[in-house]
Amino acid sequence: MSELLEDDDLKAGLKKCPEWEFEKTFITRTIEFEEFMEAIDFVNDLAEIADEAQHHPDIHIRDTKVSLKLTTHDAGGVTEADVELAQRIDNLID
Repeated sequence: MSELLEDDDLKAGLKKCPEWEFEKTFITRTIEFEEFMEAIDFVNDLAEIADEAQHHPDIHIRDTKVSLKLTTHDAGGVTEADVELAQRIDNLID
């Protein structure tokens, strides 16, 4: 099982992915696209990355906005796996 990140490690991890915010037991980010199909294409690409990492985000799609939550359910909060996936998602967006 993955270990929860301590406060200092979490802060350092979030510096690597500054678009993400910490909320209680997860990190979150919302991305807005110009068109609905761009959002869907992004989610499809994200699904491949998440499946490869065997770490799956909570995904909420509302029109052109995609909201993501990352947490390690087994650990009850944010772990290094969440930060690593957040970085991979950021690379997908850029």
